[in-house]
Amino acid sequence: MHAQIVLFDGFDPLDAIAPFEVLSAGGTAAPGAVTVELVSAEGPRDVVSGTGGLTLRATAALDPARPGLIVVPGASGRIGDPEEVPDEGDPEPTIPVLLGRTLTTELPGLLKAAMDNPDVIVASVCGGSLVLAMAGLLEGRHATTHHMGMDMLDATGVHAVDARVVDDGDVITGAGVTSGLDLALYLLEREVGPRVAHAVESLFAYERRGTVWRNTGPAPAAF
Repeated sequence: MHAQIVLFDGFDPLDAIAPFEVLSAGGTAAPGAVTVELVSAEGPRDVVSGTGGLTLRATAALDPARPGLIVVPGASGRIGDPEEVPDEGDPEPTIPVLLGRTLTTELPGLLKAAMDNPDVIVASVCGGSLVLAMAGLLEGRHATTHHMGMDMLDATGVHAVDARVVDDGDVITGAGVTSGLDLALYLLEREVGPRVAHAVESLFAYERRGTVWRNTGPAPAAF
């Protein structure tokens, strides 16, 4: 499984690095089973995150035709007031502005092509699902995001689920920032196997939280 982790201007570093480290460790635990790279819609470049100017280098262009996994992080920056009018010229833009800016790049088109490819799984961490949702790519799907963005998911026609990780087949989403660890460990379990996922979990001294939500089984009765 080859994993492409997407970087865009203002991305949240932990959203990208947590899955990168977990999946890379999976490739060490199962040699040849997992490879990982950082990519951007524009191709190789230095990409500035929304946290303290931290910069990571994308080494390749996002390739929606390549089988495997694509992981979309969220953004980091000022949370802002929900009633605040977005100011594109703000030197410290809010998270919604940073996420919205991705819609003006080639990223939405590349992600649509990836989602149309039956050999690609698209995953997201935190606000990454909002990037997909605002691009119109999650309508009618089940997904989660940071708790502060759940209303936005609903507004875009997504079935928002209050869960740490939501598996909707070829779309898998994680909730808050640290859920990138849980998401990546689940992906290892699902795509490579539970023994490898457990070995990486032990190496990181981290236990996955919560039940992965899937749209299967009987609907629970109200408590």
